[in-house]
Parts: sequence; C-alpha cells; structure tokens
Amino acid sequence: MEAIQQETVKEKIAREAFGLFCQRGIKSVSMDDIAQHLSMSKKTIYKWYENKGEIVCFAVSGYLKTVECDCEGILSTSANAIEELFNIMGTTREIFSKIHPSIFHDLQKYHAEAWKLWQDHKNHYIFSKVKQNLERGIAEGLFRKDLDVEVIARVRLVQIELPFDERLFPRHQFELMRVQMASLEHYMLGIATLKGHKLINQYKHITEEE
Repeated sequence: MEAIQQETVKEKIAREAFGLFCQRGIKSVSMDDIAQHLSMSKKTIYKWYENKGEIVCFAVSGYLKTVECDCEGILSTSANAIEELFNIMGTTREIFSKIHPSIFHDLQKYHAEAWKLWQDHKNHYIFSKVKQNLERGIAEGLFRKDLDVEVIARVRLVQIELPFDERLFPRHQFELMRVQMASLEHYMLGIATLKGHKLINQYKHITEEE
C-alpha cells in the first residue's frame, strides 16, 4: 500500500511540474516554483527527486506515454489515412496551444537525458506511425504510389521540429501552432492523389465549419 502512495506522489509532482514547464518554459521554472505551486516543501520534493533534471525526465517520459496512448486511439478509430492526419492535426493543435515555445530549446540545451527521450520517441514511435500512415494511404489510393516512404517519413520528422527553430520562425512573429498547421497541410497536399485531394478538401470544409 505504501509503495502505491509513494508512486502517486511522485507522479503528481512530475505532472504538476510539467504543467508549469508548459506555461513558462523549463528553464524559467525553479524548484521553489514547483514547491510553491504544489503547496509542498522543497524537502518533500527532494525526497522523490534528486534535482530538477530528474523531474524533467520523469515528466517528459510520462507525457510521451500519454501522447502514445492518445495516438493509438486516433489510429484505431480513423476511417482512412487522411482522417488519421486530420485527427492528429486536431490533437497537435491542442498540444501546441498548451506548450511554451521554448520547451524544445530548453530540453536540448539543459536536459540531455530528457531530450534523448524525445528523440527516441520521435525516431522510433513517431517514425513508425508516419510510415504506417503513408503505407495505409497508398493502399487506399489516397496517397501517391510513387512515394519513397522511407524518405518522406524522415522528411516529416524534420517538419515536426522545424517550427521550434527560432532562427526560421521568430517567436514574436510566428505563432507555433500556425506554423505546425501550415506544415502539416503542406505535407498532406504533397503526398495526396487526386482522390486524396478531394477528400482533404472535404475534411477541411468540415473542420472550418466547426
């Protein structure tokens, strides 16, 4: 019973800390901020985590598992490959509306272990799902048969991170979600057949009406 209670407290600290990271960026949140937010002493937090880096790792790991679970739900209920992408677009819109633009930069610069978790997630899980979606779309006649699936899937991985590059998309000029949505739409239109384009336009019309 005690072990279950301990794990619950540890998860709560990570979950609440991740919420702060999403609001302010990781670098801007201190252990004092986390303790104050939780109405908890730093001594209690240090009982579960040696430092902020451990919290970041645990929080990112838990968040990525949640994302994978949500993604599996989308893939299992989507009627076709294009609907998958529109449903993913909706989830992406929700995610990026809640995430501070500096998170990727902070992970890469200050939290190498947590950054590796994201890279592994992207290069294995996301890559495999992008490939599956491409293969499904080709089989359904919605995506072009001449696509080089291995290459296009890797191009898509680059597109996912590109909006976070402030050299290309300065934060004061480009909203993160706007760039992500434009990137995904460009990707879809580039891989679709005529049949796929017609379906994309149908889904766009439905989405815009919502």
